[in-house]
Amino acid sequence: MTTSDPQPRIVILLPDFSGGGAERLHILLANHWHAQGIKVDFVLMRRRGDLIGLLPDGIGVVDLGVERIREVILPLARYLRKARPDIIIAAMWPLTSAAVVSWRLAGKLGRLYLSDHTQLSISCRPELNMSPWLLAAVMRLTYPAASGLIAVSEGVKQDMCRLGGFADSQVRVIYNPAATDVSPQPEPKSVRQKLWGGGFDHHILSVGTLKVQKDHVTLIRAFALLPASLNAKLTILGEGTLRAELEALVQQLGLQDKVAMPGFVVDTYPWYRAADLFVLSSRWEGFGNVIVEALECGVPVVSTDCQSGPAEILENGRIGRLVSIQDPAALAASITESLKTPVDRELLMRRARDFSVSTIADKYLDYFGLHKES
Repeated sequence: MTTSDPQPRIVILLPDFSGGGAERLHILLANHWHAQGIKVDFVLMRRRGDLIGLLPDGIGVVDLGVERIREVILPLARYLRKARPDIIIAAMWPLTSAAVVSWRLAGKLGRLYLSDHTQLSISCRPELNMSPWLLAAVMRLTYPAASGLIAVSEGVKQDMCRLGGFADSQVRVIYNPAATDVSPQPEPKSVRQKLWGGGFDHHILSVGTLKVQKDHVTLIRAFALLPASLNAKLTILGEGTLRAELEALVQQLGLQDKVAMPGFVVDTYPWYRAADLFVLSSRWEGFGNVIVEALECGVPVVSTDCQSGPAEILENGRIGRLVSIQDPAALAASITESLKTPVDRELLMRRARDFSVSTIADKYLDYFGLHKES
C-alpha cells in the first residue's frame, strides 16, 4: 500500500458489542486503523452492547437485524455484494463458518480472514452445546475456503489445527492488542477508597464475565482460604448468568463484607490502578486480555495455567504466578505469596508493551498484505 493507493476498506463481523474481550479488541484495532485513514465498518448480527460507545465518529456500524447464526448468511451475502470490502474479518465460531458461506454466495469479493479467540475443543460443549466432532466437521468444510486463519495464541492455533486438520503454516498467530497506552500511575487514596471502600489492607481484582469458563467459584473459594491477617477484599467486575449462584456462594461462606461484584464496567483501568493484585481463575482461555491490562498498570498477576494464553503472556511464570485450574488451595497459596512479595512494576509494564495496539494492528495489516511504506 503506497501513499498514492486508495485506502483499503476493512469490514469486521461480530455478533454484537457486548462486553467480551473479542469485541473490545476489535474496537481497539478498528479505532487504530481508522486513525490511520483506513475505512472500517462493523457488521453486527444485532446493534447492541455497552461497548458501542467506544467507537469514534467515522466508523460505520451495520445491523443485520438477526438473532441466529443461520439467519446471518443471506443478509451478509447481500451486504458484501453491495459494500465490496477489501478485507473481511469474521470472529468467533460459528459466525466464522457462516461468514464463509456468505462470502462464497457473494462471489468471494475481497479477502476473508477467520479469527478464533478461544479453545473451541473445550468450550464447544458448555458454551455451544455441541460435540467436538461436529464442530470439527463444520470447520473442515468451511475454514479451508478462507483467505487466511488467525489464532490469538499458540495454544488456540494448536487447537484449531487439531480440529480442522490444518497445517502449521495455514494458521497465523497474532496476539491481542490488549495494551492501550493508559497511564500506569496508581490511583490516589481518595479514588481507591471510593472504588473499594475503606478498612482493607489488600485489594484483589478479577475481571471477566460471570460464566463457567471464568470459574469464579474457585476464586471465591480460594479467597475464603486466605489468612485473616491479610485483611483483603475481592472485587469481581463483570456480569453474567452465574451471578445468583456466585452471590449465594459468597453468602454461604460469610464473605458478604469482603467480596464485591459491581457488575459490568466499561472503563476498568481505575480499578486496576487501585488494585494490589489481579487474579484470573479461568478453566480455559484463548488469550487473556485482562492479564495484559493488569500488567500495563504495573499490577502483579496470579493466573490459572489454563489452555491457553496465560502461560504465553506470563512467560511460563517469569512475569506472574501460574497455578493449576480448579484448585482453590493452590490459588489461595499463590495469592498469599504474591501479596507478600515485592513487585517489579517496570518488568510487568515492559511485558505489556509487547501487546500494544499499534504493534498488533500492524501485524494484522502485514498479514493482510496492506504494507505501509516507511
